[in-house]
Amino acid sequence: MKREMASRKIHLQCPIVSISVSFLRKVVFWTFLIACLPSCLGKSDDEDYEDLILNKTWVLTPKVYESDVTLILNNLLEGYDNKLRPDIGVKPTIIGTDMYINSIGPVNAINMEYTIDIFFAQTWYDRRLKFNSTMKVLRLNSNMVGKIWIPDTFFRNSKKADAHWITTPNRMLRIWNDGRILYTLRLTIEAECQLQLHNFPMDEHSCPLVFSSYGYPKDEIIYQWARYRSVIFGEPRFWRLYQFAFLGLRNTTDLVRTTSGDYVVMSVYFDLSRRMGYFTIQTYIPCTLTVVLSWVSFWINKDAVPARTSLGITTVLTMTTLSTIARKSLPKVSYVTAMDLFVSVCFIFVFAALIEYGTLHYFVSNRKPSKDKDKKKKNRAPTVDIRPGSSAVQMNNASHLQERDEEYGYECLDGKDCTSFFCCFDECRTGAWRQGRLHIRITKVDSYARIFFPTAFGLFNLVYWVGYLYL
Repeated sequence: MKREMASRKIHLQCPIVSISVSFLRKVVFWTFLIACLPSCLGKSDDEDYEDLILNKTWVLTPKVYESDVTLILNNLLEGYDNKLRPDIGVKPTIIGTDMYINSIGPVNAINMEYTIDIFFAQTWYDRRLKFNSTMKVLRLNSNMVGKIWIPDTFFRNSKKADAHWITTPNRMLRIWNDGRILYTLRLTIEAECQLQLHNFPMDEHSCPLVFSSYGYPKDEIIYQWARYRSVIFGEPRFWRLYQFAFLGLRNTTDLVRTTSGDYVVMSVYFDLSRRMGYFTIQTYIPCTLTVVLSWVSFWINKDAVPARTSLGITTVLTMTTLSTIARKSLPKVSYVTAMDLFVSVCFIFVFAALIEYGTLHYFVSNRKPSKDKDKKKKNRAPTVDIRPGSSAVQMNNASHLQERDEEYGYECLDGKDCTSFFCCFDECRTGAWRQGRLHIRITKVDSYARIFFPTAFGLFNLVYWVGYLYL
């Protein structure tokens, strides 16, 4: 009985102990949970906020790995044949073109060419290069250019063209996910420009830059200007035009018919006007001053043969030199330019001034006194006045008559019957002289020349400059 009572007591006490232990565990758990609840809630909010930021960041700038771009390119080029143009056999490929003029010049008038530095851009669609990706465009370097089809564009009037390769090939390639392709490159071209030099140096020119496809006619490739202002030029003050002023540009689209097909030809015309400053200083002013210098001989005594002869020959040689220098800046064209006309007329004026003195000296030095005057001279001493206003002067053992009044005393030259239009001496007024003919006194030629030469040269300049500058 005692043992049973003891075992019952033990059994009665054990549940109480077990109940108290479990209760204590629950109390401790809930207490810990209540204590940690604020910190746990705060951490959860922070984590949610960070996840939200990460999600927004991923949406705005998706992260693309190099392997993804490589995979896109490998998929694009798989089975791609770069020898075939896009839409071959279906429709023509449309090539949109743009051009940025980096610089123009210099213009070589002798070789009739000019140099131009451009950034040339071409845009077309190739459906074979479409791709699906979070990337909108693939920005690639020149290594990709040789793996896809590009237009066979060439410049029809280029004499020499160079692509820039320093430090790497100056080429750019862009591929959009819809198959649009942009291909640009930098070129320096020496293009032909047929200069019309009839108005040189007051000439204006339109120098073209012409390009088209080399092998694809219009049934295969059609060129178009990409937008309204497809040709844009940079800062003109850095250009090397020197003698020319840039007036503007214009672009056209033409169709050229050949035996191999009809080709779409694109042209850009650069309008240039020549500046006259250099030629005014180097040619026009020296020529004008040389002509004026030749007129000085009209005020020198006709008996000063060495002075007037040397002045005339010097001015003629000077004009010859100036005309040669002026021609060095021109090609050897067969027609007469405006500068050739001006230099030639100046040369004629200078040469005429020399011929004027030669004619004057010839007639004055070959005049013969009349027979009646000769008889009177025989009765007089060689050094005595033979008429009022005249005196004989001994020079080199020969008597030379100096005239003060030129209205008297000389016959016509031998062989002259005074039937010509001009009569040189007073005696020709009678005898064989015809009524109504013009009478010119040879000793007055210098006086006539002082008026005629400046007046004629002034009229020539008036007609010349008005005609070339305003007409």
